[in-house]
Amino acid sequence: MRRYFDPAALLLPMAALVSPAHATDYLTVTAAQSLLFPTAKTFAERPLKLSSEQRDRIKELAGVRQRTDEQKMWRAEREGAFLGWLIVDEVVGKHEFITYATALSPDGRVIGVEVLSYRETHGGQIRDMGWRKHFVGKTLADPFKLDQDVPNISGATLSSRNVLDGVKRLLVMHKLYLGHG
Repeated sequence: MRRYFDPAALLLPMAALVSPAHATDYLTVTAAQSLLFPTAKTFAERPLKLSSEQRDRIKELAGVRQRTDEQKMWRAEREGAFLGWLIVDEVVGKHEFITYATALSPDGRVIGVEVLSYRETHGGQIRDMGWRKHFVGKTLADPFKLDQDVPNISGATLSSRNVLDGVKRLLVMHKLYLGHG
C-alpha cells in the first residue's frame, strides 16, 4: 500500500495557531450621539475634507498623522444652539482598528469618548468608563501623556496610547478648523 503526502494536512494544525479576528461592535453612531450629547435635538453631518497641507499641519501639532483626507463629524444642536462636535475616528490598537467617537465642546474641551467597535483580541478595557472618564475636560493645554494624565491599561498599552493620541489629534483638528463652530 502506497501512502501519499497531502499538503493540505499541514494547514489544519497551522490554522489552529492563528487566532481569528475578534470584532465587537458596541455602539452605532446614533447611539454614541445620544450618549455624548443627550440634550441635542439635531445632528447635522458635516464631514471635514482635509488637504495634504492641512493633514501635514495636524501631524505637526498633534505628533501623529491624520490618515484620512475626510473626517466624519456631526454638529450637535438644540433649538439652534451649538452644543459641540461629535467626531468618529479610527486608530490602530495593536493590529486592528478601534472605532471611537469623541464629543468636543464648542471651546475645544472633551465632553466624552465612546468606543464604537473594538477588533482586537485583548485590551477591551479601554471601553471601561473608569478609563474613558480621564478624557473628560481635556484640552490641548493638557500633557496627553500616557500614565501622566490618562492611565495606561496593562495588556492594552498600544490601544491606550493610540486612543490618547487620536483624541489629541481631534483636538488639534478642532483648534485649526472647527473652533468657529
